[in-house]
Amino acid sequence: MNSNHTPLGPKADKDSVRRHNLSLVLRAVRDEGETTRAGVAARSGLTRAAVSSLVEQLLESGFLSESGKTFSGQAGRPGTVLRVTRSGPAGIGVEINIDYVSVCVVDLAGTDRVRLTEHLDNRGAPPSEVLARGARITARTLESAAEQGLHPVGVQLALPGLVSGGTVRQAPNLGWNRVPAQAQFARALAGLRPDSPELPVSSDNEANLAALAELWFGGAEAGGPGAPRTFLYLTGEIGVGGALVLDGELLRGAHGFAGEIGHVVADADGPACRCGARGCLEQYAGQSALLRAAGLDEHAGVPGVAELERRARVGDAAAVSAIERAGTMLGRVLSGAVNLIDPDAVVLGGIYRELMPWLSPAADRELTSRVVSDLWPPDSGRLRPSSSAGDAARGGAALVVQGVLADPVAYVRRENLTDPPD
Repeated sequence: MNSNHTPLGPKADKDSVRRHNLSLVLRAVRDEGETTRAGVAARSGLTRAAVSSLVEQLLESGFLSESGKTFSGQAGRPGTVLRVTRSGPAGIGVEINIDYVSVCVVDLAGTDRVRLTEHLDNRGAPPSEVLARGARITARTLESAAEQGLHPVGVQLALPGLVSGGTVRQAPNLGWNRVPAQAQFARALAGLRPDSPELPVSSDNEANLAALAELWFGGAEAGGPGAPRTFLYLTGEIGVGGALVLDGELLRGAHGFAGEIGHVVADADGPACRCGARGCLEQYAGQSALLRAAGLDEHAGVPGVAELERRARVGDAAAVSAIERAGTMLGRVLSGAVNLIDPDAVVLGGIYRELMPWLSPAADRELTSRVVSDLWPPDSGRLRPSSSAGDAARGGAALVVQGVLADPVAYVRRENLTDPPD
């Protein structure tokens, strides 16, 4: 007998069926934006009686709201319009990066409701101090969320480097090694809110969460191409992060470290990298490398990137050359990744998004000459900028919300939910 089959798990009982169907109804309403009970029944395949009972439970528990009447033009009574509530459960994402901290609150509809960002130089600071800064900004964000009637049910930390089990195993640009960031952040946040329930905290790599934001929200921009289901995502900051989404699912790898494309070697004889290797992509296409190559202060951060873009727009030779060289190295490394995993697209986020006019032609040339499938001709559109919605803080907050949508019973405050009809 083959012992490698995936365990089937226990059979579904009435409680698990109820929980599944509550999630089904809630997600159907969320996906439609607004709909009726009849619309939910048509989409979900549940009976109208079952949908009606489930909707009442979700209304009572504060997940849905209803208003007005909608007329379908067909016989029968008009239905009330259902929407996910704009108050109540929400998610909060906290991106702690090398030169900024960004905190975002997302409601059940996926709307970015509160955003606080502070530009800070976190290099060289003790991890506990950096995480305490993030906790203070998060506490202020929670106060703003409460003013809007939002109650985040969890915090998702977005962290640079290798993240596993709540620990930053290595973040070269921060100088962190084996930092228990998740626990330290949770303690700092709880200490700032002694009279409030302690929020559960999770953590992940920032590129992973930015890729999820691109997957979930990337198609929302008017006129945009929409997010593909299989794509390689690169985020350009001081470091270069990466994530791979396959058929709508994030690929994490055997140990959770998949996507570290910034430390793929572009030139074995290149400059030393903080990770200990030489010639990593980050040394050519990272923010510091770009600014330095353009003759700007490599520690200038966001203002430095803005100045780099301004100079490129007026045709400054050093700025254009620095960006084009970075594009060439990006294309060289990306061509190997494309040959290996065959994505529908490569999406460039972070600082790359604004530098695409000068970055992408050089990268496209490398992809065209090195990808063996002939699917990456010049101007194929497969190399594209991220949407404005694709950032790690929003991805983290939305991941918390996904947990609510997947099992609303776990978050419901009322415990006497009745069983829906069969």
